[in-house]
Amino acid sequence: MTVEDSRIERRWEQLHTWGPYGFLGISIVLGVVSADPHTAQAKWFTAWSLVGAAVVLQLWWHATGFRRPDRGRTPSPAGTAYYVVRWALAFVLTWLSPFFAFYAATGYMDADELLPRRWRRFGLLASAVTVAGAQTGGMPLRNVLQWLLFAVLLAANSALQVGIAHLNDQEKQRSRERTETIAALRQALDENAALHSQLLVQAREAGVADERRRLAAEIHDTIAQGLAGIITQLQVVTNTPDPDLAEEHVSRALALARHSLGEARRSVHNLAPVALEHDGLPEALQKTVAEWGERTSTRAEFILTGTAEQLHEEVAATLLRIVQEALSNAARHAHASRVGVTLSYLGEEVILDIRDDGTGFDLLAVPTRSRAGGFGLDGMRARAERIAGSLTVESEPGLGTALSARVPLVRHDN
Repeated sequence: MTVEDSRIERRWEQLHTWGPYGFLGISIVLGVVSADPHTAQAKWFTAWSLVGAAVVLQLWWHATGFRRPDRGRTPSPAGTAYYVVRWALAFVLTWLSPFFAFYAATGYMDADELLPRRWRRFGLLASAVTVAGAQTGGMPLRNVLQWLLFAVLLAANSALQVGIAHLNDQEKQRSRERTETIAALRQALDENAALHSQLLVQAREAGVADERRRLAAEIHDTIAQGLAGIITQLQVVTNTPDPDLAEEHVSRALALARHSLGEARRSVHNLAPVALEHDGLPEALQKTVAEWGERTSTRAEFILTGTAEQLHEEVAATLLRIVQEALSNAARHAHASRVGVTLSYLGEEVILDIRDDGTGFDLLAVPTRSRAGGFGLDGMRARAERIAGSLTVESEPGLGTALSARVPLVRHDN
């Protein structure tokens, strides 16, 4: 409930509390001022006795606590008795002086709160009878004209009060619906807040898991490959008696160690690969393929088709990592004598093809790793899918292997 609603509620409560006193006071003042000095003493005594009874009734009603908001707003036997007795007092007082119709009109204010729903219209009709009788000049009615006027005024008062009661019921119904809607919205907001908190936790956990996968893939695709190359070069050193050849392979091992160290640092900080620091993707791929071919003594060739464009860092890094992993697999498993890498710029798409003439393998016989591991074919496929791309693999035992990665051509942000 808003502050304005609370203020209006308090004002209605004050009207219902002090209204009967106020209307009774107005009726007394007007009745005394307009009274005939020659009125019989018995009539005066009766009137003042009924006024006293009305005051006592109001004091009782408030003293017993039935008028409290948490009790007086709900129809009860005590409320019905209070309404009936008050109406009876008002009816008799109006018979004595029409000005007590003001007091009788209090029945219009609280019939919906004091009477059960099935008796509410009868209560309004009874109050309308008293008020209409006073409006015709007071009871008893003495001629046909007064009776006709009484009938018209009764119908008008009844229709007016029934209409107001109907509108009041509708307003209360809307108020209840608004209250229920607000409660439902608050519940929805609470649930939404809880869901939002849960999503934040899940997003945080997903971010941690994604970062772990990224680091695992980077370590596998860069550091592990570099260490494998270093081991290969050192094995040559230990197996050759030629000092010049040994020195050459030691130099290569040192270069691989420096390169792996740089890649490790960049992986930790999520930077682009070293090969892309100063070169675009075509130049980086050409150097990577040439260095790999020289290191493994394998015939390796790079081909560029289409017009090269500056790609987004993530797209370029993804394609470079796929090539590095594919070349590593070709060296470790395929024992290929020839490898070809083709980078094609086709409109809004970039296609990367890697082919080798190695031993090949049976795709159905390859154990499937979880993509969360970030290794091998699943790792390359996960990288491509991370940037809305795809990876297809074709291979047969003895017929080599062909990989094709298709990714959107996302240009570099200027």
